[in-house]
Amino acid sequence: MGNPGPSLAAHYDLRSQEKSIIAASKHGPLQSLTDRELAIADQPLTVYPYRLQRRVRAWVRFGPESIRVDAVIVRSTPKAAGIEFRAGDQRFRCWVWGNAVELVDEADGAR
Repeated sequence: MGNPGPSLAAHYDLRSQEKSIIAASKHGPLQSLTDRELAIADQPLTVYPYRLQRRVRAWVRFGPESIRVDAVIVRSTPKAAGIEFRAGDQRFRCWVWGNAVELVDEADGAR
């Protein structure tokens, strides 16, 4: 029967990730860095307009359950990234350490 085309494969990957996010979210609330960890008062904060938001893969934690998600970076400090990702009709936002984030090559597809 062969392999599905790139468009169909991307759709299956997205559906699989959505299911994984929903399952992980049942283990507890989405964790985010604290104000103390972010030290916003002492660090420069960058907020990215939509056209400058970059696609990333990031590790997030729901309660004790960690999962890697496709996201966009919407803000940052020198050591942390504010990311946003979706699962179905739910939008999730959190702060993670910068080393938990990997930029995605834009040639891999549109967000």
